[in-house]
Amino acid sequence: MTAPVTTRSSADLIRAEEPVVAHNYHPLPVVVARAEGTWVEDVEGRRYLDMLAGYSALNFGHRHPALIEAAHHQLDRLTLTSRAFHNDRLAEFAERLAALTGLDMVLPMNTGAEAVESGIKVARKWAYEVKGVPADRATIVVAAENFHGRTTTIVSFSTDESARQGFGPFTPGFRIVPYNDLAALEAAVDETTAAVLLEPIQGEAGVVIPDEGYLAGVRELTRRKGCLFIADEIQSGLGRTGRTLAVEHEGVVPDVLLLGKALGGGIVPVSAVVARRDVLGVLRPGEHGSTFGGNPLSAAVGTAVVDLLETGEFQRRAAELGVVLRGGLSALLGKGVVGFRARGLWAGVDIDPAVGTGREISQRLLREGVLVKDTHGSTIRLAPPLTITSEELEGALGALESVLA
Repeated sequence: MTAPVTTRSSADLIRAEEPVVAHNYHPLPVVVARAEGTWVEDVEGRRYLDMLAGYSALNFGHRHPALIEAAHHQLDRLTLTSRAFHNDRLAEFAERLAALTGLDMVLPMNTGAEAVESGIKVARKWAYEVKGVPADRATIVVAAENFHGRTTTIVSFSTDESARQGFGPFTPGFRIVPYNDLAALEAAVDETTAAVLLEPIQGEAGVVIPDEGYLAGVRELTRRKGCLFIADEIQSGLGRTGRTLAVEHEGVVPDVLLLGKALGGGIVPVSAVVARRDVLGVLRPGEHGSTFGGNPLSAAVGTAVVDLLETGEFQRRAAELGVVLRGGLSALLGKGVVGFRARGLWAGVDIDPAVGTGREISQRLLREGVLVKDTHGSTIRLAPPLTITSEELEGALGALESVLA
């Protein structure tokens, strides 16, 4: 790792943020200055195993050599043109991403929330122009406990009051049903429904995995009812669950796929709406855009990400190491862990409240040199880079066992 870029201590830097950085996060008290692979270093040189991987943005680890090389090469040539002009990297990125996902067209954006917002716009436009829904009547059905981002439209259909309180009035046009409930979904879909928008696995809710057959049932229902199935794979996609996409565990191909996080390799924000041609084809010049969406630097890094995924190596690693992860967590049941849900290298772990809150367990693991993050009280999330070794993973599980004891 390279030399420090600051002489200020972690405590100094944390104090310095307080008056000048908006308090929209509650970070753990660690100040990361350097990183490589699965490890990060703070400004004092203490090393930590990263078991969060930027909520899946760092699926390929910190500073993966192939991704860094692609970024450096592009930085020396061209970074931004805006979409007022073509650039020489966008076509290949879109071709390769469409082929990887089995869909037809790509709408490049930047952040995950932008991808979700774009997917909503496209679904509504499709409903009016293709399905024939009367103007301004389109509805989108979503699941309770969802997390799709924090823009005003997206929090309009959140059931997390901490995401909503103080941000109204809210955008109409959404119907919320329980997750993993096909009967409730069927009852909510009608002739005004443009789309059903779901996470194949609910990440922020605690890595909630639906029953087998649920996603296939959603796919069948949306086809039968004549509406779109939008799969938000911003956290679950691109190798995390042992497949390229989480929907592949049930052999499902959605009409619209939302990608982000790992698509930028932990280097630049890259997101995309990937869809059938008849769906994305409803957009015309001037109806949607982004100055940075599809910029050549992002396209170069995104193409290098597709390169890595095309080998299948990372999907295999997630599947194989997922067995180690599940085995280690199973051994902790009744020893401070009251339950867990895991698929590939992704787990939500429910901590016995008598042992500590999720925040307290995260702080104890921090002192042991392992970084995780809590969600919803007594649950912690484990989502290490897919480059982690079995020894590193077993070390993290050992640290968890130690702090629970």
